[in-house]
Amino acid sequence: MTRIKICGLTEPAGRDAALAAGADWLGLVFFPRSPRAVTPAAAAALAAGIPAAWVGLFVAPTDDAVAAALAAVPLAALQIYADAPRCAALRARFGRPVWRAVGVRAPADLPRAAEGLDGLVIEAPPPAGADRPGGNAAAFDWRMLAGWRAPLPWLLAGGLTPANVTAALAATGAPGVDVSSGVESTPGRKDPARIAAFVAAARATPPGGAAEQGGLMRPGKPC
Repeated sequence: MTRIKICGLTEPAGRDAALAAGADWLGLVFFPRSPRAVTPAAAAALAAGIPAAWVGLFVAPTDDAVAAALAAVPLAALQIYADAPRCAALRARFGRPVWRAVGVRAPADLPRAAEGLDGLVIEAPPPAGADRPGGNAAAFDWRMLAGWRAPLPWLLAGGLTPANVTAALAATGAPGVDVSSGVESTPGRKDPARIAAFVAAARATPPGGAAEQGGLMRPGKPC
């Protein structure tokens, strides 16, 4: 079954829609420049009493920033924009599964080794002039994944919508998908109907192909 992460949740309506649709992970963005950013206090309020696999997204974070988020929410995994050594250091420091986010311009950018991590999020690189490394609603040429042997469980991200997720899964064989802006009505505000449509479309497309090489990430557990 295709795994699904709904990222960039900021309000109860989006959270509840993701839960009702059966998403595997709920994502919180701890990066101030994002329109989906939440503070640890806001994240704590959103997650309070909700038994879900929460994933925290961080961009080149300090140890203190990660510690503050973990003190507020019992994150099941950390999604990190940083190089592999820094990601591995955060994994060792906090004892949480770490998924490294990787922007892909060419096949050479695709990771070939596990490097002590638990998962990967494969997406487009930021466009020129962007002020954040992800969440830019940009897709990449999925044909670049042909022949890639994923060293870790992975999610496909970047520019996914209810209209194209079926094609994305068919083209890439991804074991899971990560969506944020593609299920929003405005930046930072999730659309429950789009969340439901996205999850339904993704669930209707079985993982395969490249998915078999990297396995599936499991909610709340190391891969």
